[in-house]
Amino acid sequence: MKRSKLLNHPTIPFEIKEDLTVADALTAMSHTGFQARNLATAVDVWGSMLKGRVTIFFGLAGAMVPAGMRNVITYLIQNRLIDCLVSTGANLFHDVHESLGRFHYQGNPHMDDSRLQKEGVDRIFDVFASEPEFRSLDEYVAHFADTLDLDRPYTTREFLYLLGQRVSKEAESEGIVTAAYKAGIPIYCPAIGDSSIGIGLAARTTGKQFLFDIVADVQETALLSLKSKETGVIYLGGGTPKNFIQQMEVTASFWDPNASGHEYAIQVTADAPHWGGLSGCTFDEAKSWGKIKEDAKMATVYCDSTIALPLIVTAVAQKYKETIRKRVRPNLFEMLAKNKIAGLKKSS
Repeated sequence: MKRSKLLNHPTIPFEIKEDLTVADALTAMSHTGFQARNLATAVDVWGSMLKGRVTIFFGLAGAMVPAGMRNVITYLIQNRLIDCLVSTGANLFHDVHESLGRFHYQGNPHMDDSRLQKEGVDRIFDVFASEPEFRSLDEYVAHFADTLDLDRPYTTREFLYLLGQRVSKEAESEGIVTAAYKAGIPIYCPAIGDSSIGIGLAARTTGKQFLFDIVADVQETALLSLKSKETGVIYLGGGTPKNFIQQMEVTASFWDPNASGHEYAIQVTADAPHWGGLSGCTFDEAKSWGKIKEDAKMATVYCDSTIALPLIVTAVAQKYKETIRKRVRPNLFEMLAKNKIAGLKKSS
């Protein structure tokens, strides 16, 4: 490529203006470089998802709720900026904790942790929580499970929908699980045992054992991918939520070899790819697995999610206000009801 074509877009220095909106600021940052430019790109990739007939899957990892991101995720659900949530169990447990009127607290990351343990205080970097309150919520989860039909296994989607229904009757504030129940947005939690929800269920001492059908979760999400015109993914961090959403395209290819991967992709991560872990895995690497479409619109922001998420969501809400209002939103519960897993056949 000739130098004249390579040197075609000069950077434009960012100008401070007192009346600048977040959306305007990120638009201006699109003319800069490094992660400022990536942050702006993420806003426009999300906007492109909202304009098309795209089913948007959101992967939530890390301790985002204790860090104060709960209302941002709730906003995404209530305003249908996302269509399906895949989360760690911890975030959902912490969400129910706050929905029922309890709190996480600002703390000191340099405290004596042995002292905190004696005082019944749990630490998540610089955030504190009450261990007795967490134990109480473990019991709440166990008692809730006792109200369900234990003669059959549940998908995590079913369980969390019913939990959202229950918490909605007692909640002091709207949260992720309750908003998803009301909006009809499915939540999946593929590693639900790796959380205090799992602890609460394991601590049950009466009745039949509670069982999850995790394989049905895998089948359902593959079905949602197959039945969607296009799919987009947004990841905060990585871990199980990211892999679970990525692998739905691989699973879908067993039924339809033409499954091409997700058409849109955004990730916010603080992990580097050269360690080989999934949290730092690039979207280009994911293309080798067929998880991301070859010509997908993509943005990767290397940043702490607690910094990037509020900025990106605020900018999307401001810049694409009319697009959001007019968006045709897929009903995934209806999609699952109309299409039976057993009816899908592996293509020859």
